[in-house]
Amino acid sequence: MNLLKKKLTKIGILFSLLLVLLPINAFAAGKTPAIDTGDTTWLLIATAVVLFMHVPGLALFYGGLVSERNVISTMMHSFVSLLVITVVWVLWGYTLAFGTDIGGLIGSLDYLGLKGIGVENSLGFTIPDLIFVIFQGAFAAITVAIISGGIAGRISFPAWILFAVLWVTFVYAPMAHWVWGGGWLFEMGELDFAGGTVVHILSGVSALVAAIIIGPRDEKLQKEHAPHNIVFFLIGAATLWFGWYGFNAGSALGSGGLAALSFATTTVAAATGGLGWLLIEWTIRKRPTLVGAATGAIGGLVAITPATGFVTIPSALLIGLISAPICYFGINFVKVRFKYDDTLDAFGVHGIGGIWGAIATGIFATKSVNPAGNNGLLYGNPEQVLHQLVGVGTAVLLATVGTYVILKVISLVTPLRVSKEEELMGLDLSFHEEVAYNSTTTPPAINQLNAKHDAL
Repeated sequence: MNLLKKKLTKIGILFSLLLVLLPINAFAAGKTPAIDTGDTTWLLIATAVVLFMHVPGLALFYGGLVSERNVISTMMHSFVSLLVITVVWVLWGYTLAFGTDIGGLIGSLDYLGLKGIGVENSLGFTIPDLIFVIFQGAFAAITVAIISGGIAGRISFPAWILFAVLWVTFVYAPMAHWVWGGGWLFEMGELDFAGGTVVHILSGVSALVAAIIIGPRDEKLQKEHAPHNIVFFLIGAATLWFGWYGFNAGSALGSGGLAALSFATTTVAAATGGLGWLLIEWTIRKRPTLVGAATGAIGGLVAITPATGFVTIPSALLIGLISAPICYFGINFVKVRFKYDDTLDAFGVHGIGGIWGAIATGIFATKSVNPAGNNGLLYGNPEQVLHQLVGVGTAVLLATVGTYVILKVISLVTPLRVSKEEELMGLDLSFHEEVAYNSTTTPPAINQLNAKHDAL
């Protein structure tokens, strides 16, 4: 009887332990959420929208702003960066940015060539791993393409391809890891929802450094410079705005309330940015312009990017509105004062707008809309502004030093700049032998090119 009692007691203890451990095991097994078809659908759409933002969006935006002789070459910079960076991202870029953290500095080579990345969700999101990889690759590609705006019309095409490969490897991937991949800025608590430091400050500052190193355009071309097709430009600007919903709201990595918040803050910041620029221009120049209004909207989109999932709607209105005078001043006064030739104002819009947006995140962020973030200055946490300033300073330093070193290394292999003859003729003809617009009358430049070929 005693023996039976002891056995029953042991069985009872084992059964009790099983009941206690079962929920724990079930919770442990449920730590990786199941793939959600709604979230997956949204991320597939968001990724496609970001790619559409790249080409034709940025290609038309930049292509419409340059002179007629450089339309093809400018669009090529955007299109080819998408081709090149996609391959680099798959082979080694992604693993450097999002591989297992090594000392807070860089990702490991665990995912080299996307080894181990498939349609499951081992990364812990509710979407397949592969769509996260391609989504992030689209970010990397458009960041490189933005830089081309600062050096349009004068950088040699071979130098541009080499620059794209090296820059995304040694500048973009480390910064993406520090902010989004579990690196030291992430651990410190710097907030960047969709790319204020990683995308806009890096690209804007790099465009400025590249413009200074490569040098200004020929004086004659600078004086003649005017947007050759404002209709193209506006279509590009509208496409960029559309694409920004994939860029910002897609960064929620799901189709819930956070994506809706980001969608809304993106919209209102673009609107107040465009209106702010329009009013400034109307007041100072006495003429509101379409180029100005669209540029202001893009500036508002840049500024809201790091804050989009961390701030309220009223804060987004202010962030967009304040971006207008900041970017307008950067383009129309700072550029004139320091006499650098940032052809399409990549630094004025993306660099300066990105710096304001990153700092504004530290001011306006609130856990009331996103518990995963931090409170900012206005919500009792002034330390967040310091974290944001560290992120800004890091991005500026990395972009400056990295771009300078990369361009100097490339200059040892191939010329950074086209010849004066090629620049005056335009890169469309002198390098690509294509023209944006065919007509029954042969342009003088084509006759010049034909004569050159006959001589050869």
